Amino acid sequence: MKLAILTAYPPSKVTLNEYAYHLVREFRQKSEITELILLTDSTEESKKIDFLEEGCKITIKECWSFNSYRNILTVIKAINETAPNSILFNLQFMKFGDKKIPAALGLLLPLICKLKRIPTIVLLHNILEEVDLKKVGITSNKLLQKIYKFTGSLLTMLILKADVVAVTMRKYVDILEKKYNVKNVIAIPHGTFEVPQKPEFKVPKGALKIMTFGKFGTYKKVELLIEAVQIVRRMTGMDLEIVIAGANHPNTPSYLENVKRRFASVPKLIFTGYIQEDKIPSLFNESAVVVFPYSSTTGSSGVLHQAGSYGKAVIMPNLGDLALLVKEEGYRAEFFEPTSAVSLAKSIESIVTNDAYRVALGIANYEAASAYPMSMIADIYLDTFHDILNVSKVKNNCNYQVN
Repeated sequence: MKLAILTAYPPSKVTLNEYAYHLVREFRQKSEITELILLTDSTEESKKIDFLEEGCKITIKECWSFNSYRNILTVIKAINETAPNSILFNLQFMKFGDKKIPAALGLLLPLICKLKRIPTIVLLHNILEEVDLKKVGITSNKLLQKIYKFTGSLLTMLILKADVVAVTMRKYVDILEKKYNVKNVIAIPHGTFEVPQKPEFKVPKGALKIMTFGKFGTYKKVELLIEAVQIVRRMTGMDLEIVIAGANHPNTPSYLENVKRRFASVPKLIFTGYIQEDKIPSLFNESAVVVFPYSSTTGSSGVLHQAGSYGKAVIMPNLGDLALLVKEEGYRAEFFEPTSAVSLAKSIESIVTNDAYRVALGIANYEAASAYPMSMIADIYLDTFHDILNVSKVKNNCNYQVN
């Protein structure tokens, strides 16, 4: 099988590039794949394909750019040149741009591939039906929200023309089936990027690191975390370090710089900036707890799966999708009310003052993460492609007999 994957890819800063890296690494080792064709965004630096594992041939086609109006033309040209047997789209609604027209045009590509009779799976990481447009920084205008929702519904209908649409939560299957009257939506777990050997669940000596990881400024804001840790310091006298790991969200380009200025007097407040892939293990291993200071959710959480793979205790807001994800996949978390620094402080205190509890959460999360390694997720996608091909063969045979 010549499998094409349309995705952002490291060193890209476009969302979901890290997910693609780990999925590609697993696909490359599957014996039925003869060639992987990466239909990626353009970057100045070379694409990261420095896998230690041997595997199939990888062809890289940098054929689209964020906010480009020409992406349909350039991607279709790359598909025609490489002639893949199947295509997997690694998507969310702002994949191709944060401007309305380029974002919408890019999402027409799965339909075009279906019309070209190329077996197509869309991995859709979020659905607009479950996104709070105000909290994620798209728009607070009520009229514009209605327009976005209407346009999003039209685009979702077109995306659902793919052979299969995969979502990472069973709840999303129910929502899409009911609203759009379709039967080609399946739930495939997000998967865990790497599952190291079982950790010792120890933390380094010195200050306990309270870490958060992501792209900040929209629905992921760090002020609440900083305030909560200061409360815990006053209550317990403990030596705590706050680690803000990551960068600004594209919609809020100066957010973290403003936070730095506002909290310049707070001791042991670390801003790491963008974290390279090879620095992620040490980031998690050195942390005592991983906090999710979110006011909304947009689907499954890659950071939760990473935290689980390193055996970390996590603290999450008591929000619908995150709480449901924890329940569905067997994770354990300490929950807090998403607008209350006092509530978050109590959650942090309950973990940093109780080492046995911290370890128990870490063990449960490691076991949950170990249940869905990316190798298993890659197998599920390959099985799904085989199912699509088998259905296609049956239809072709039936048409032949009728004719």
